[in-house]
Amino acid sequence: MERFGMTIGGEPRPGRTTFTTVDPYTGEPWAEVAEATEQDVADAVNAARAAFDGEWGAMPGRERARLLRRLGELISEAGDDLALCETRDNGKLLREMSGQLQALPAYYDYYAGLADKIEGRVVDTGRPDFFGYVSRAPVGVVAAILPWNSPLLLLTFKLAPALAAGCTVVAKPSEQAPVSILRLAELFERAGFPPGVFNTVSGASRQVGEWLVANPDVDRVSFTGSEVTGAAVASAAAQHLAPSTLELGGKSANIVFPDADLEAAANGLIAGIFAAAGQTCIAGSRALIHEEVYDEVVARVASRAATITMGDPKAPETEMGPICFPGQLDKIRGFVESARSDGATIRAGGGDRGMGGLFFEPTIITDVTNEAAVCQDEIFGPVLSVLRFKDEGEAVALANSSRYGLAAGIWTADVRRVFRMTKRLQVGTVWVNAYRTLNYAMPFGGVKNSGFGRENGTEGLGEYLEDKAVWIETTGNTRDPFVLG
Repeated sequence: MERFGMTIGGEPRPGRTTFTTVDPYTGEPWAEVAEATEQDVADAVNAARAAFDGEWGAMPGRERARLLRRLGELISEAGDDLALCETRDNGKLLREMSGQLQALPAYYDYYAGLADKIEGRVVDTGRPDFFGYVSRAPVGVVAAILPWNSPLLLLTFKLAPALAAGCTVVAKPSEQAPVSILRLAELFERAGFPPGVFNTVSGASRQVGEWLVANPDVDRVSFTGSEVTGAAVASAAAQHLAPSTLELGGKSANIVFPDADLEAAANGLIAGIFAAAGQTCIAGSRALIHEEVYDEVVARVASRAATITMGDPKAPETEMGPICFPGQLDKIRGFVESARSDGATIRAGGGDRGMGGLFFEPTIITDVTNEAAVCQDEIFGPVLSVLRFKDEGEAVALANSSRYGLAAGIWTADVRRVFRMTKRLQVGTVWVNAYRTLNYAMPFGGVKNSGFGRENGTEGLGEYLEDKAVWIETTGNTRDPFVLG
């Protein structure tokens, strides 16, 4: 097996003990990964603080921009290897992971373009004897805690803007898929970053993340994962008054109106839930279909679901790989069996097609209510629940009747309906006649139990900056010290 260590203060650290990661397709361990101790975590935060207080913190934006662009170039050069690491860790299609890696350099280039454009503003103080301005400063040391489904893409959502802002970062990858992030850290020295700007701590124990979030020298926490863990992370960070950015779960509605291009809509429903085997926070796991076209759209989607090619995620013909790990597979099975027991119809899928291992076939569930568990809880697997609606108002009510608010899709040819619907849907992202598209310039995040804060775009940069108000008295006169003003 290959061995992968952490990077702390620019130096490799193998760890006193290790844990193994398992290839979901073969079922065999393929990598040994360093297990961080509490001292390792403390050392990583200290290294990040030293870099922030030292060379990196003093570096002008144009120099940060140069290093960000160089990092993007190195990621491009190492893209094939990094993508393969992700596929071996989480079982997602190699062509999807490769596509994500090919996109990452543009994120670093985009934020490089913002690194020397962090500007304040002059403010009218309302006082002739004061000049006032607002400056923007980096928040400091950032703890980034990552999930297993798209490690480098979701890290980049945090890392690129944090570095552009002038922050330093300690990243804790998921124990299910740590390798690509550990490999990324090796590129920082080659890119020319000062030691300690980017540090990694890995571990199979939950304590590693807990030690990191609880460290009082962490100034901000950025977390992507489940709502339960996210709430715990935010609570722990708040104990030392560190703010959090949380990108949590979703139960997104993909809404089809009768005037839509039904072939495109059916393809969009497939993309929304069966791409990545449904293991994505933005999965369109609830299909809301108008009653006039309900039967036709369900038939189209079920027919395509039955032909989705399952197999080796590294093979170019494969369309859906395995589930990442046994516990996640058990969770998916449990939801489907519970729905079946409650009288729902399994219109397609529901098993593993005899493939065994960690495979679960594309599954479509009908004859359910929006209150059912499969319609309210995040399954994080290839399971689509289908509901019918009669008019626009009912579609909005069904879509918003969820504790989540991450994303939604609308399929319609009526531009007036688009404006009405996008205004009423309680989500952070709406796709119209498309689904599952992201870009570095578009803000991403949710409302309600899907979290708070935004990643990507200039909004993402703002998460890592603090405003500072500066008042300058211009007359030299004294005033009454006992009067506010």
